[in-house]
Amino acid sequence: MPMLETLTDRLFDDSDRSGLDPIAVFEEWFALAKDSEPNDPHAMALATVDAEGMPDVRMVLLNARDARGFCFFTNFDSDKGRQLLANPRAAFVMHWKSLRRQVRVRGPVEVVSVEEADAYFGSRPRGSQIASSASLQSRPLPSKAELTARVEELTAAAGEGTVIRPPHWSGFRIVPTQIEFWKDGQFRLHDRVRFVRDGAGWTSTRLYP
Repeated sequence: MPMLETLTDRLFDDSDRSGLDPIAVFEEWFALAKDSEPNDPHAMALATVDAEGMPDVRMVLLNARDARGFCFFTNFDSDKGRQLLANPRAAFVMHWKSLRRQVRVRGPVEVVSVEEADAYFGSRPRGSQIASSASLQSRPLPSKAELTARVEELTAAAGEGTVIRPPHWSGFRIVPTQIEFWKDGQFRLHDRVRFVRDGAGWTSTRLYP
C-alpha cells in the first residue's frame, strides 16, 4: 500500500480516515488557497435566518480560527448580528475556484470574549476602526455624503489618540458540529466527505456527489 503523503490523501482514502482531524484538513486546504486564490482566500458565504425563518446569506471574512471554531467580526446591530444574537446557529461555505474545492461548516454560534474582540479590533487599520463606528450597518443611508461626513467627524474627534472599539462591534465564533470537504472530479464524480462531531472526536462519511 503506498504511503499517504498529505491529509488530503487520507481524507479521500476510505481505508485510512479514522482519527483524522477535520480542522487539520481545513488548515491544509486553507494554506493551499492562500497560495493560489487571487483575492480573499478567507472569504466565506455566511448563512443565517431571520425571525420568520427566512434564510439570509452574505459574504464575510474569516478573521480568526482555532480548535474552538471559526470567527468573524461585525456590527451586532447589522442584520446578521441581530439574527445571530436571536438565533445563534449558522452555516458557511468557502469556495476556492483556483483549487476547485469547497468547505461547508455548520454549528452553533457564540460571542467571542471581550479580550478577543479588543485584540482583533486593535489589529485593524485605523480607517477600518473608525468605519466601525461611522457605519450604521444595514440601516437606510440617505446618501454616500452622509457616511463620508460621519467618517470625517469621527476621524477629527479621534485625533492621534487610540480608537476605542465601539460596544456594538465584536465577533462571533461558529463552533463546528459538521464540516464537509468537496473536491471537484471529472464528469461530476466529485469527492465529498462529511465529518460530524461525536463527543470529543469526529466521525466521517463519504457522500455521493
